[in-house]
Amino acid sequence: MSIDLQPEDAGKAEPAVELPRLNRSLRPSAKAPVRIVHLGLGAFHRSHQAWYTHQAGDAADWGIAAFTGRRPDAALALAEQDGLYTVVERADAGDSFTVVSSIVEAVDGADVQRLAELLAAPATAVVTLTITEAAYRLGADGQLDRKAHDVVADLALLASGDGQPATPLGRLVLALAARRAAGAGPLAVVCCDNLSNNGTVAHNAVTGMAGAWDADLADWIDANISFVSTSVDRITPRTTEADIAAVQAACGYRDNSPVVAEPFSNWVLSGEFPAGRPQWEDAGAVFVADIEPYENRKLWLLNGAHSLLAYAGQLRGHATVAQALADPLCLRAVESFWDEAEANLSGTEGTADLQIPEYRRALLARFSNARIAHHLAQIAMDGSTKLRMRAVPVLQAERAAGRSGAAAALMIAAWMDYSAAAAELQDPLASQVAEANHLSGTDRIRALLALVDPNLAGDAAVVALVEDLCGTFGERAVSP
Repeated sequence: MSIDLQPEDAGKAEPAVELPRLNRSLRPSAKAPVRIVHLGLGAFHRSHQAWYTHQAGDAADWGIAAFTGRRPDAALALAEQDGLYTVVERADAGDSFTVVSSIVEAVDGADVQRLAELLAAPATAVVTLTITEAAYRLGADGQLDRKAHDVVADLALLASGDGQPATPLGRLVLALAARRAAGAGPLAVVCCDNLSNNGTVAHNAVTGMAGAWDADLADWIDANISFVSTSVDRITPRTTEADIAAVQAACGYRDNSPVVAEPFSNWVLSGEFPAGRPQWEDAGAVFVADIEPYENRKLWLLNGAHSLLAYAGQLRGHATVAQALADPLCLRAVESFWDEAEANLSGTEGTADLQIPEYRRALLARFSNARIAHHLAQIAMDGSTKLRMRAVPVLQAERAAGRSGAAAALMIAAWMDYSAAAAELQDPLASQVAEANHLSGTDRIRALLALVDPNLAGDAAVVALVEDLCGTFGERAVSP
């Protein structure tokens, strides 16, 4: 539907009407019992995992207790509405609105005691994670980086037994220790972050943190906790004041926490659920034995293109994905990268059902949806981590096949240019990036490349390729 935010008779001064706040009495919805705990309460979780749970046929049996990350704001706002919020599906033809009721408890992530209580409860069967790629704190060897400053701090707090961990990993490990002490049995941890083989990533991060604190706890986790790998997909831009106003005008209630998303959604899962799970397949989720082809399709074609557009687009003066895709230079770069990625997806056994040409066409349509204001600055965050999954595997595969990998290398070059031009870089390695950018010429390229992949930094031909591609999109100053 189209929404007109102007009153019918703008010439008359009418008294303001106070609309009711969205809550469970306004939208009758009994609270389901908490059986899922989520870490990383944000817009994507609410448009994706919580939405799938709301759509499940047995949704009445599966309530979510969702914990925030760095700030309590989202929990405080949702608590005012009994956990209810509106998902706005924004298509070219108009908007549709769904009130989602699966979140039954919204909690400040700093409330580690409540997290431990919930994980110690036998009814809790699933933990889902959207904590961002950088939060897993893995080193180049795929294991927990025990020297990371926040990991060191959390391990000290865990060892002292007197304090609350600050990272999602530390908090989850402490809560799993409570579950072991309570004898509450096994459960599944479901990683929903954009990482290749993300179930293994979550396992290595959690057991790495646990093992550094208590080896017996790490052994118990290995024996009792299943780590499920997933591929998640739904474009979910930041909510704006205009979005809040649009919901109010269309729905007749006040919602302080609506989420805007594209109509498309996808969720592929692989792994065991020893204590049960919702019937997510009712909402279209797919369960497979081998998730790697689906992960790579999404990480390379969707996320890879997003990263390329984020850096190239901002260097070209664009603000959103749709604007960048309309730029012929950016579009050609995306198409070239997709050609490289497809060459390495199509040769994988068992990928006939990936329908890559159709997937590419669908992505062009999704990216071109100008009504979804997906901001490039949001996508550009944490580039040093994201490029390891989105550009590096394609570049390595292309080089191994005797090809240049220039399109994948161009993504890395664009990130390098962006890192030098951005007023403030939001990246877990921001200080190291800044140090590298103080170098010049080949030394700078090699130092930046080493932060993404040390092996590539040791390949003189790759360093020369990336250096030659720098400046492709210009060097216009950008703001994050």
